[in-house]
Amino acid sequence: MSVKSPNQPRTVEQAAEELNLSKATIRAWISQRRIGHVRLGRAIRVPFDEIQRVLTTGYVPPGREPRNRG
Repeated sequence: MSVKSPNQPRTVEQAAEELNLSKATIRAWISQRRIGHVRLGRAIRVPFDEIQRVLTTGYVPPGREPRNRG
């Protein structure tokens, strides 16, 4: 599925593809208000900035190896 403009709001399917998640996960996050969305009548769109927020807040930078606790 292609997006015409890079900043155009995504459908649930497009957002799921970009985040490599299932459509069910995106819908669950919407209902739990874990991801922002726009409702246009019955249509749901996820703003591009919201997809970027999810990617940046979920990023874990590389670091030291975990300590051996044994």
